Amino acid sequence: MKKTGKGIPLAFFLTCLVSLAGGEEGGRAGKGRDYPLIARLDNGDVFFRQFLEDVEMSRRRLFTRGRGETAADIAGSLTVYRYRPREGEDLFDIAARLTLPYAALASLNRLSSPGLAAGEALILPSVPGIFLPEEPRSELERLAASARAGEGDPVELVIGGERFRFFPGGDFSATERIFFLNPGFRFPLKNFRITSGYGPRRNPVTGSAGMHGGLDLAAPAGTDVFAAAAGVVTETGEDPVYGKYVIIKHGEVWASLYGHLSLVETALRREVLSGSLIGKVGSTGQSTGPHLHFELRRNGKTEDPGKYLFKTPGP
Repeated sequence: MKKTGKGIPLAFFLTCLVSLAGGEEGGRAGKGRDYPLIARLDNGDVFFRQFLEDVEMSRRRLFTRGRGETAADIAGSLTVYRYRPREGEDLFDIAARLTLPYAALASLNRLSSPGLAAGEALILPSVPGIFLPEEPRSELERLAASARAGEGDPVELVIGGERFRFFPGGDFSATERIFFLNPGFRFPLKNFRITSGYGPRRNPVTGSAGMHGGLDLAAPAGTDVFAAAAGVVTETGEDPVYGKYVIIKHGEVWASLYGHLSLVETALRREVLSGSLIGKVGSTGQSTGPHLHFELRRNGKTEDPGKYLFKTPGP
C-alpha cells in the first residue's frame, strides 16, 4: 500500500486488521511508527496542514450524517498520524491546535489523565470520536465501555496494534470528563494517623537529615492496605529501607509505592482496581513501628501525595 500525506486510511485496517505496533524506538514511544509524523504544529509542516484538512472534511461528514451516511461510512475516511509533544505542551494545547476534542486523543492513546509522558508519541485520529479498547484496563475505560454497552453502531478497527470500537462524533460524558480531569488517588488505608509528612525531615531511625518522599500513615499491624488507584503491579519485593513493598503503575505518568508491609497480597503484573487489597500494614525495613509508607511518583519523581488524594482521612 502506498503511503501519502493523507495518512493511512481506516479501510486498510478494516480489510487487513494489520497491527503496526512496535518499532525501532520500542514500547509505546515506538507505537504507530509507520504513521506520518507531524514534526510541529504549524502551517510550515505539510503533514500538519493535511491533517487539518482531513479533520475539516470529517467534521462536514459528521454534520451531514443524518442524510444517510453510516458510522462505517464516516470512519472509512479516518486517517492516522502521530506527533511527539514538545516540552511545555499539554494535551489540551495539542487538541486545540489539531481542532479535535481532547477526548478523541485521550481515548485513542488510552490516557486516564491529562498528563503526558516525556518523549512519548501520540497517535492522532482525523475523525473526532470515542475509541473504546477491546480490553478496558483503567477505571475510565471501564466506565466508558459500560456507558456505551449496546449503544449505536460502533465500527471495529485496529490502530497502533490495538483493537477498538469507534464511535464517530462521540465525546466524554460529564461523568467521564470528571474522571479524566480529576483522576485523584484514594488513601490506601481506611483509618490511620499521619505521623510524618512529605518533605525534609530527620530520619527517625538513623538521625540523619534528608528528604521524606511520601507520607507515613500509622495503623495497627495487619491493617488492610488498598491500591490508591487502578493500575498494574510492576514491582514487589523487600528492600532494606522500604521493607516489603509494592509498586503500582497508573497509566504512563504516575506510580504509587506502599512500604513496610507485613504481607504482600498481590502479584507482579496483576491489574488492580482502585481499592483492591494489595497488602497488610507492618514494620519491615527501616521502621520504628507499624505504619505504611506511601509515595506518589510522577515520571519517576516523588510528589506530595497530599496534593492529589481526594479523600480526607478520618480522625
